[in-house]
Amino acid sequence: MSEARGELAEQYRRALEDYLHDAGERALARAYELGRKAVVDGLGVLEMAALHHEALASVLRLPAFEDRAKATEAAQGFLMESLSPFEMTHRAFREANTVLRRLHERIEEETRRIAHTLHDEAAQLLASVHVALAAMSHDLPPSARGRLEEVRGLLDRIEDDLRRLSHELRPTILDDLGLLPALEFLADGIAKRTGLPIEVGGSTHGRLPPVVETALYRIVQEALTNAVRHADAARVRVELQREPQAIRCSIADDGVGFDAPTVLAHRGGPGLAGWWASGSGSKPSAGASR
Repeated sequence: MSEARGELAEQYRRALEDYLHDAGERALARAYELGRKAVVDGLGVLEMAALHHEALASVLRLPAFEDRAKATEAAQGFLMESLSPFEMTHRAFREANTVLRRLHERIEEETRRIAHTLHDEAAQLLASVHVALAAMSHDLPPSARGRLEEVRGLLDRIEDDLRRLSHELRPTILDDLGLLPALEFLADGIAKRTGLPIEVGGSTHGRLPPVVETALYRIVQEALTNAVRHADAARVRVELQREPQAIRCSIADDGVGFDAPTVLAHRGGPGLAGWWASGSGSKPSAGASR
């Protein structure tokens, strides 16, 4: 990396010197190409500014540039052109982020629609089937009623599965009552299925914007899933804390944890986006702000 930076710095210095000699479009085109190369090589804006400062200081020591103030002012155009690829990259990132946010919102809306359909319409259909079976049972001989009860039992299992799927997709309680009741419901369901005690505490002091409630719910849902699958924990605690300009949500367990320095040093592998950890074997804590 240092060798590549040194080569780029030398190319930049020569291009800047040529630009200050004639200030032509060809020299500006070289500035733009050098900026693109810097983006590809992973340099940041501050590193590019430092590189420009070094190149300008070197060029101003040459006898040809006695009027340093004029040369410094002229060099600003070269710097701006070399930084334009960074601006374009930043704009592209913001646009992509906006598209991803809108896509995520649409997915959540569709998930909400499917979950509510499973919870409401499917439940109504199953209730109608139960009523029809109850009416049929009066016309059946006693020997056939046992088979009918078996069918009712299967319908009950289907109803339970549909209710569970709808809640896992998006619980209606999240839309109706808010984040804390939804997390309590989630924790209770996971605890019953796995036997892992999960406590939910704290308060949001009222409703939060829907996008914040959804994001925090998904974070906790994923964290609890990971705790069940990987942590080998005996207990988990979820804590919500409302601050003037932020809402914090921490998920802690007494499981095996991970070696934070090793994970953070492993830049090439999968990351732990949105998580903070300190100390060997410590457990992560998630946070979100609005």
